[in-house]
Amino acid sequence: MHIAFDISQTGSGKAGCGYFAHAMIEAVLELSSGNHFSLLPSFGDFWFDTNMPVHNPYKNRHSHYGPRHHSHEEAGHFWKQPNVEAALGNSDIIHSNNFWCPTQLQSSRLIYTFYDMAFAVNPEWTTETNRVNCFEGVFRSSIVADWVVAISKASRAHYLEVFPHFPEDRIRVIYPCSRFSDSFRKGKRPEALEKIPTGEFWLNVGTIEPRKNQYHLAEAYAGYAQRVKYPMPLVLAGGKGWLMDGFLNHLRKLGIADSIIMAGYVSDDELIWLYRNCYANLYPSLFEGFGLPVLEGMQFGAPTITSKTTSIPEVAGDAALLLDPKDYESWVEALLCIGGNWKLRNEMSKSARNRAKKFNWEQSATALLQLYNEAFASPKRKAIE
Repeated sequence: MHIAFDISQTGSGKAGCGYFAHAMIEAVLELSSGNHFSLLPSFGDFWFDTNMPVHNPYKNRHSHYGPRHHSHEEAGHFWKQPNVEAALGNSDIIHSNNFWCPTQLQSSRLIYTFYDMAFAVNPEWTTETNRVNCFEGVFRSSIVADWVVAISKASRAHYLEVFPHFPEDRIRVIYPCSRFSDSFRKGKRPEALEKIPTGEFWLNVGTIEPRKNQYHLAEAYAGYAQRVKYPMPLVLAGGKGWLMDGFLNHLRKLGIADSIIMAGYVSDDELIWLYRNCYANLYPSLFEGFGLPVLEGMQFGAPTITSKTTSIPEVAGDAALLLDPKDYESWVEALLCIGGNWKLRNEMSKSARNRAKKFNWEQSATALLQLYNEAFASPKRKAIE
């Protein structure tokens, strides 16, 4: 088969969607034989990285890079042309990974990765532009995609709830896995934690934005800090997202600004060190398609306190403490209970490592290759008009 695979979000500064596509294509290229891959640095006119693939090359003798664009106009002209399949070399499979998808395919099978529709659940979690663009892409997938890859059972159920016209037998759950292949890497201490003793800080990983719920986490941390003599600092590792301009003022009003370490966007080595050396990983997200920071933290033994909503219980299982992300008092009590209780903390760390072993990229990549073969052998789905 000739497979065209969207890598548009896998460059520098990638987030969850980019990490999924990056790790998946690496695993698929490793396992696949007899197939040829066109790797697409530009996919649609909604999202693309002009530096791809310069900053993140994929080396495999069975793959080459597809068209690369440098402006929305240029990308739009390419992807909206009627004969885009011919321009892509008449691929048997075209796999979308960045919410956008083409609608004019005549013979290529369109595989569409669906992450989540948090943008449609609560308008306060994103911007109007992002919400409109993402929903348009997901809606188009429900009309024209031949198959949908959902990254969790919760995501699959939500997709079918919103788009009941999509055939249930053409949406497959394939879990993401950790981007880190070596669970024994030690990592590198971030400069922001130079003066913080190993094992004596709470950690939160993720873009600082409303859906990730750092506002309420800060309030819970403030409640904990008021009740202990020597509170451990809280490290926030993630870039600044949308709608969070008042976050620093929020920390000041709570009186905890001096106890919060804003590490910003960290490298993979720094993230590994944070996971390995935190007292516990706190992940109070309100809505997730999967919850990669939960899994990756567990891989490196981070005891985990996280949400009991959406997909997160699928990831964490019984190896984490699952709480209502909106129940402020339960988070305060959890921090007070686990903080200083090293026996409990170490038991949670062991459980976390064991849980993480249940997810691996070879298994997920094998499932995706099987789906490609199934899609190629099946009739193309008739688009809804």
